Amino acid sequence: MGFEFSPLVDYYGRAHTYLRISVTDRCNLRCIYCVPHDGDKPISRPELLSFAEIIHLARLFAGMGVTKVRLTGGEPLLRENIEHLVGELACLPGIQAVGMTTNGVLLKEKLPHLKAAGLKLLNISLDTLKPERFERIAQRDLYHKVREGLDQALENGFFPLKLNTVIKRGMNDNEIMDFVELARKKPVHIRFIEYMPFRSNQWQPDDFVSAGEIKSMIERKYRLLSQPQEDDGTNDSRVAKNFRIDGFCGTVGFITPLSDNFCRYCNRLRLTADGNLKLCLYHPEEINLRSPLRTGVSDFELARLIRSGLEKKPLIHPAVEALNEQEDRTMIEMGG
Repeated sequence: MGFEFSPLVDYYGRAHTYLRISVTDRCNLRCIYCVPHDGDKPISRPELLSFAEIIHLARLFAGMGVTKVRLTGGEPLLRENIEHLVGELACLPGIQAVGMTTNGVLLKEKLPHLKAAGLKLLNISLDTLKPERFERIAQRDLYHKVREGLDQALENGFFPLKLNTVIKRGMNDNEIMDFVELARKKPVHIRFIEYMPFRSNQWQPDDFVSAGEIKSMIERKYRLLSQPQEDDGTNDSRVAKNFRIDGFCGTVGFITPLSDNFCRYCNRLRLTADGNLKLCLYHPEEINLRSPLRTGVSDFELARLIRSGLEKKPLIHPAVEALNEQEDRTMIEMGG
């Protein structure tokens, strides 16, 4: 790049050090709360950012203070040679850690290569511990593959392994204590996530289970002890409220985007698979970086585009009523 840029600080003084990069909007599961009910229209291959383009942009962001990168999807392990991208990102000056969020289906076979390439942080999305329910939610009979991937991750030293569990009333809220018991036996960090409205997921208020309700349920049986978390640069220490239970190998946490939002601490930006910069998961406006990148504009001009866009990042996302009516990308299109 030849020169460095000043940090990415928005109008409200939030410094952005965390970049989530979606590498594909395709997925090998069809989860009922994620994939739109009216069907998805995958991004065509020419519209996808190439690995070289992703690395170029990541290098630019690293020069402006980004220290952590997380690869998302869709399902990122569907992207061919994803371990090559991990290795290239891990070598970028300024990048301290590369992570990934995956559904775990392909993890068992891919993980040794990913770890060798430099993958440090790993989250697995898992909403049920019942194979038959998994098939109903994901519309695929692949629960055993996810559990194999989970076990492989633990064997490869990903401690604590984060499990992202979205709780929806009537879908899996009767498994909350089952997930807690999983943390008794395994060094996993169970992250209970409030169910959020997105375009076409048909979110209803009755579906919502607050983190407070989940916490109260757990506290009927166990004493939750506050667990300070070392910040890995993703601001998870402020996003997730974490707790330990005496005698347990793992921990539990709560992510509260609706009942107690953490917008004031937001340090993350999102790059979609087709090269648009999203400033906020719930802010429709995007900055197209793919087109100027492909026309050969300078890094200085790309940085100007990023900064001018960042000025429009809102302080807080809209109220839930507005979120439910908002026209924006679906979760599978954004990468979470």
